[in-house]
Amino acid sequence: MNESNGNAVVRLVARTGLGDFEVTATARGLRSVTPLRPGRTVAERAPEGAALAHARAAAEALRRYAEGAREGYSGPFDLDAPAFPVAVWEELRAIPFGATRSYGEIAARLGVPGEARAVGAAVAPNPVCVLIPCHRVVGADGSLKGFAWGLDLKRRLLAHEAAALPLFSSDPAPA
Repeated sequence: MNESNGNAVVRLVARTGLGDFEVTATARGLRSVTPLRPGRTVAERAPEGAALAHARAAAEALRRYAEGAREGYSGPFDLDAPAFPVAVWEELRAIPFGATRSYGEIAARLGVPGEARAVGAAVAPNPVCVLIPCHRVVGADGSLKGFAWGLDLKRRLLAHEAAALPLFSSDPAPA
């Protein structure tokens, strides 16, 4: 078991239709979600307690996401980061399933228009893949920009969300 500030870290693997993810949590909340590369293994450590409950809740949220559910992880987080990245990550959590926002749009929403690069720098170290949906952030022209886990995974996540959205007909509703 790893120790962080005297707090036990639980580590488990969430197996989903979109791949396997390493999930870590403490009694205070979810600490990280990281996609596992093929062939990589994780020494799971999951003693009973609040940390295990947070890790299991995050793993279940990942499985539901892979099945097309739109709601995310609603439990607490245990993230050790400065205030600005945390504010950016909260904005990311507000981006609806299937939607995207540009770095500039997020900067404007945070009251720092013109600071798209600062937003990008805050998005990059997001430790919670998918559940803090940094894959939904794109360039001002809609192009895919950097993603810590690779643009291939970013494309797959965005395509997954697009495929899970209902199709709307342009035909008028019956009277």
